[in-house]
Amino acid sequence: MTTIVLVRKNNEVVVAGDGQVSMGNTVVKSTASKVRKIEKRDVVAGFAGSTADALTLFERLEAKIEKHAGNLSRAAVELAKDWRTDKYLRRLEALMAIGDKENSYIISGTGDVLEPEGDVIGIGSGGNYALAAGKVLMGTNLNAEEVAKKAIEVASEICVFTNNNIKIEKI
Repeated sequence: MTTIVLVRKNNEVVVAGDGQVSMGNTVVKSTASKVRKIEKRDVVAGFAGSTADALTLFERLEAKIEKHAGNLSRAAVELAKDWRTDKYLRRLEALMAIGDKENSYIISGTGDVLEPEGDVIGIGSGGNYALAAGKVLMGTNLNAEEVAKKAIEVASEICVFTNNNIKIEKI
């Protein structure tokens, strides 16, 4: 797994993720990038789970966003429907945290499209640690990027499947 946090604060949307790739209890890579940005549509996304599966889902998400003229809500629902019902996609193991200027969602392979309350989303093995830290940090003078970075740092100190090699994308 990995740790992804999405933070909305002061008209900024930031997604941050750690860089650790593990196979069982072994660290295979420490510098992976699990966050992406769709420049043309001002959408950021982070993935937890299998890297190849996550990249496949990101490509599908990008296609859905284009098909629905940038409507992230519609694209998220359509991706979740495909993910749940498509014979090939059903086997993919990943979670996605996505956001644009108006909306933030968690999408899962069970067909869930969740719009969590609040301005922080945490997913992955260290997601709950990052979520808790992010919620506390939202009450400080830190900007969205600083909140996201510190939240991942906290998670990396607790979760053995999370490191502090942090990648950030923002809109």
